[in-house]
Amino acid sequence: MEGQYPTHERRWASDSIPAKSAVSSDSSPGNESTSAEEFVEVTLDLQDDNTIVLRSVEPAAVINIDDGGVSTGNETPLSASRSPTFRRTSSNRLRQFSQELKAEAVAKAKQFSQELKAELRRFSWGHGHASRVLSASASASGQNSVGASGAFDSALAARALRRQRAQLDRTRSGAEKALRGLRFISNTNNCRNNGVDAWNEVQSNFEKLAKDGYLYRADFAQCIGMRDSKEFALELLDALGRRRRLKVDKISRDELYEFWSQITDQSFDSRLQIFFDMVDKNEDGRITEEEVKEIIMLSACANKLSRLKEQAEEYAALIMEELDPERLGYIELWQLETLLLQKDTYLNYSQALSYTSQALSQNLQGLRKRSRIRRMGTKFVYYLQENWRRIWVVALWVAIMIALFAWKFYEYKQKNAFQIMGYCLLTAKGAAETLKFNMALILLPVCRNTITWLRSTRMSHFVPFDDNINFHKTIAGAIVVGVILHAGNHLACDFPRLVKVSEDVYEKYLFDDFGHHKPTYGDLLKGVEGVTGIIMVICMAIAFTLATSWFRRSLVKLPKPFDRITGFNAFWYSHHLFVIVYILLIVHGQYLYLVHKFPLKTTWIYIAVPVLLYAGERTLRFFRSGFYPVRLLKVAIYPGNVLTLQMSKPPQFKYKSGQYMFVQCPAVSPFEWHPFSITSAPDDDYLSVHIRQLGDWTRELKRVFSEACEPPVAGKSGLLRADESTKKSLPKLLIDGPYGAPAQDYHKYDVLLLVGLGIGATPFISILKDLLNNIVKMEEQADLASDFSRMSELSAGSADSSYTPNRVSPKRRKPLKTTNAYFYWVTREQGSFDWFKGVMNEIADLDQRGVIEMHNYLTSVYEEGDARSALITMVQALNHAKNGVDIVSGTRVRTHFARPNWKKVFSKMCSKHCSARIGVFYCGAPVLATELSKLCYEFNQKGSTKFDFHKEHF
Repeated sequence: MEGQYPTHERRWASDSIPAKSAVSSDSSPGNESTSAEEFVEVTLDLQDDNTIVLRSVEPAAVINIDDGGVSTGNETPLSASRSPTFRRTSSNRLRQFSQELKAEAVAKAKQFSQELKAELRRFSWGHGHASRVLSASASASGQNSVGASGAFDSALAARALRRQRAQLDRTRSGAEKALRGLRFISNTNNCRNNGVDAWNEVQSNFEKLAKDGYLYRADFAQCIGMRDSKEFALELLDALGRRRRLKVDKISRDELYEFWSQITDQSFDSRLQIFFDMVDKNEDGRITEEEVKEIIMLSACANKLSRLKEQAEEYAALIMEELDPERLGYIELWQLETLLLQKDTYLNYSQALSYTSQALSQNLQGLRKRSRIRRMGTKFVYYLQENWRRIWVVALWVAIMIALFAWKFYEYKQKNAFQIMGYCLLTAKGAAETLKFNMALILLPVCRNTITWLRSTRMSHFVPFDDNINFHKTIAGAIVVGVILHAGNHLACDFPRLVKVSEDVYEKYLFDDFGHHKPTYGDLLKGVEGVTGIIMVICMAIAFTLATSWFRRSLVKLPKPFDRITGFNAFWYSHHLFVIVYILLIVHGQYLYLVHKFPLKTTWIYIAVPVLLYAGERTLRFFRSGFYPVRLLKVAIYPGNVLTLQMSKPPQFKYKSGQYMFVQCPAVSPFEWHPFSITSAPDDDYLSVHIRQLGDWTRELKRVFSEACEPPVAGKSGLLRADESTKKSLPKLLIDGPYGAPAQDYHKYDVLLLVGLGIGATPFISILKDLLNNIVKMEEQADLASDFSRMSELSAGSADSSYTPNRVSPKRRKPLKTTNAYFYWVTREQGSFDWFKGVMNEIADLDQRGVIEMHNYLTSVYEEGDARSALITMVQALNHAKNGVDIVSGTRVRTHFARPNWKKVFSKMCSKHCSARIGVFYCGAPVLATELSKLCYEFNQKGSTKFDFHKEHF
């Protein structure tokens, strides 16, 4: 019967079973001579996710099975005989077999429980934080071979158990998202349908790059579209070659297609295996710490993260610490998969906003079908709501110009000169009248002190002061049109008619205006009117041309020495030709051919008040800059060519967050003033600005301060630094301001969405610091109010003699309307995060209520899901989970990769802040401004949440 019913042995948690625990094949476990052996009862709980939880290990009674029934007791079961032939019924046979199995299971469970307890004492099975240090007893036992073998077996057993617990449900949302990741070729994995087109493009590249029918190793990256990640592409090629036991120097078209099919495979397991093979260079199925370090350096190089490359060794140790708590010295494929699919559980910082059911209904509201006429009507109403202030100002301006043009047109139609010069004269004189008006009006938008003051009045509700520079440019365009009509009609139309008219007709109509002698064309040009007019046209043409973005931003590349007429300097100095223009305009207005009475010469009447106002503003700037002496406290030069200037704050310098000031450095230019956003908060005892090198003036400013700076000491940020203790003297600075900007009105909104591109984050740093200061002060006032109320309650029951009428309650600060602020900073360089590292860390530390939410985006890193950034994302998640610091920015604020999904951002803000008024403030490139403005329009149509868009203008 033994041969018919063999003893079944099972292995628990390890690959070997000690001899003393094994059950002999020719004996029954119930017939052991050790009748006093103790047994334990192990309770295990099998979870839904296939993990096993140890519930209890307790002493248990021995199972006794006899012929008559089943009972329990503390006595060893008796077996009648060990004869090879048993005369029992089939039920007895089954009972005996059952007894053997149960007894064997009890023995195995006892052994397993002992091993499991030992492992639980050595290792922590908590989420993501396994200990790497073995117990002292295990280290001591490692000194002999038997102990070392036992420790190694225990480590293997622990890893086997951890692998069993790490089995993941790939249908979960987090895992499903990760399964779509680890793409090698983004533009083909996004959609299956365009795989053929992608291969055709690769095939076309092969035709261009192949030599003698083979694609050489150096051209592989360019061929598959990884030109910017050449080293990563070559490692990928080597990994694919190792699968075929080849060292690839060149490949044919068929081999390229085979490699391409593997790279673009839609299977996550296939992509994971390729990524593992890239790291596992010796093909032993194990990844060592040195191999992890190499792939981190490769990923850092592909993503232009120089600092991460320098810290590759540290982050490789971090990954090994997390994935190899048993200290076996290697990790396997399943561990890499676990980290990749579970990385979202580490990313619990700086998470996106959560959806609500109300958001769904709000979004569905915008999807309801409406008729075309109704949609057009809705757009028109929205346009009026958003632009009514601009519309009425522009409408009034156009109406005034039309009225002036019509007035002069009709007036000169009654004059004798009309009989000769015709409608050319009427058009020229009508245009001249609009020119007088516009030459006066163009100065008002650049009277910055006046506009800053008007912002604080009720006029700001009706006049769009934020668009002052745009209005200035619009008026300049109208002046160009007026000059063309005025000068063009004079020079090309009515002057030639005057010259060609006969003497008789001349004496009849123009004798009183031009005298006895009929002028020639040269006489008309040589006169005061002609000379002044031509000079003004030339000066305005120069100023207008150099003010265009092509010249002002040096988009036009000219050879030397003509390159000097591009850039901000050329714009700045050419704009000061307006002084000559206004002088000549007054002279030109006094020598008119057809007007001889002084009261009718109205040019000076138009421009007198604006010119005096503007002159007064420039005079005020001159004296105020000397009245605000500043002392440089700190200078720092950061990566990305950014210069930070921190200076003393004059007592009379009062400003609001979001405003800007003008800065002048006499060592660079004694005349040029340039505007920069103030990055310090109003409550700070200093002023600070961050200046990025973008033009000739900022380039020279950086050079001047670089000469006075020194390399930073340990613990200080920046490439170069200087302060009051620096030996070299710092250049002198003059400041003027503050001046109003759109961002200063942030306090009018319930919620803020602040979006900065690169250096465009500067206006919002002051707002964030001001919000933080307000949060701290409100909490302090709440504590004071609480203390005061307690004191009042205690004193209420005291005697009347203790009443003190002079006691006053603490002054309450006006409650802040803004409840939340979301800051999105998008930049291309990792070093940019050094600019405001201190501010971000301070906000993360002090904002306990989560009022401010910050999101950093680095566009130089490939988007999440790309294989080139997969390991970066893993390291980022692990490091923040353990140390609370983002590896990219060096702050507590998470850095996202690629660009934000702005539509998703707006949608989630709608979901969280229903019926709120959200102020969207943007500073950066015009392209994104257009996108944000459109999104504001779209979401304003969908529900009760309203977005107001503002863009910074300088």
